[in-house]
Parts: sequence; structure tokens; C-alpha cells
Amino acid sequence: MKKIVVLAGDGEYESHRTMRSFADRVSEQHDVVVDFRVADPIEDMPDFPPSSFGGLGTLEDADLVLLYTRFRVLPDEELAAIARFLDRGGDLLALRTANHAFLPAPGAAMADWAARFADDVLGSAWTRHHGHSSSTEVSVVADHWITGGLPARFAVRSWLYETHPPADAVVLLHGDPVRPEDRPVPSPVAWVRERGDQRIFYCSLGHQEDMEQDEVRTVLDNAVAWCLHLELVPDRAS
Repeated sequence: MKKIVVLAGDGEYESHRTMRSFADRVSEQHDVVVDFRVADPIEDMPDFPPSSFGGLGTLEDADLVLLYTRFRVLPDEELAAIARFLDRGGDLLALRTANHAFLPAPGAAMADWAARFADDVLGSAWTRHHGHSSSTEVSVVADHWITGGLPARFAVRSWLYETHPPADAVVLLHGDPVRPEDRPVPSPVAWVRERGDQRIFYCSLGHQEDMEQDEVRTVLDNAVAWCLHLELVPDRAS
């Protein structure tokens, strides 16, 4: 049986709430064990206080991490546990603010790792977005397991992040900003990276309204199946 660990900790998008529904759906669809962890405290802005998942020894036998945190100032031992999980080839599904998942603590042993995580692992760190009053038109740009069952285009509430994934990434979804508040920069919305058997998926979707949308649910459901080398959910496979 596969084991999935959810690390939720983003106050703005309430990932501790939205990821719970996602995790429940994963448990219904697949024969998996889900360990759901929420960072304490959940509040982040404006001070980004130190927080903790209460220890992450659970990652030692995990197959997949679902990560949706923002600027978490975590203890060195918890960051080290995440680093070990990734170093041994654990799979990762990361959402929206995971491209600024951790805030390096000055002088901490894991500060450099935390600062490099988004670029080194996901492939593109946080830069900017197009403003909270904007939204995004999403286009499917690759024929991939994860894009099965999606329409060619769909709209989402979330404001588009500017992203620059590396050459080894396969871009699946691309976004065009709608009514941007500043300079429009169409950007990739979702991509995958593979390192041997390790599978990494990043998607800048994740607004509360996104997570209730059928197209976004399809993307995430398929991404879990892809990361774990499982069969697609039957009603998503067409």
C-alpha cells in the first residue's frame, strides 16, 4: 500500500482546509494511506513566525508528498527530513505557493537548502503575480497522462504566477492573464520533471475556488495517479 504525506500550511489560500478535501478524495480513489499534517501556527503573513509539523519522521516510508505551504520557517530537522525524502527519490506534488514553500532562517543549518528548494526541485521559484483582481485562462499544451479528460481551455479564478520552468520540465498547462493589474506575462501553469524514477509535479493553481473546480480536480487527481504510477481514475481517463 502506498503512503502519502500531506504538508499543508498556507493561511491565504487555506490549504489546511482545501487539501483536506483533496486528501479525502485521494483516499476514496486509491488504496493508499494518507498522513495529513498542518503547520502550527497556520497564520503566516506578515511576520512568518517559526512553525512546525510536529516532526516529520513519517516521511521515512512515504511514497509521495503533497506540498502546499508558504514561507514556512521550519526547524532544521523537519527541513532535513524533507530533503532526505527527496534525495532518496520520493515523489512530489506541489501546489501554488509551494514555489515559495520555505523561508530560510538566518544562520540555520538548512537555510541554503530552503532558499534553493523551489529552483532546484520544482524548477521555478516565486517572482510575481498579476494581481488579485485578475484571473487566468488556462490552455492544455501537452498530451500527457495528467491532462487526460481536460478541455482544451478553461478559466480559473486564481491570478497567474510568472514562472520560468527549466529545459528538463514538460509543460502541461499554460496560462494567459485576464485583466492583469500590471505587465502581462503569459506563463506555464503546470509542469512535470522526472529524475530517474522520481516524479515531480508543480501547478500554480490552488485558489480556494480553483480547488472546487472540476478541471482542477481532474488535474490533481491525475497528477496523484501519475506520481504513484497508478491507473487513472476511470471517469477521468477519457
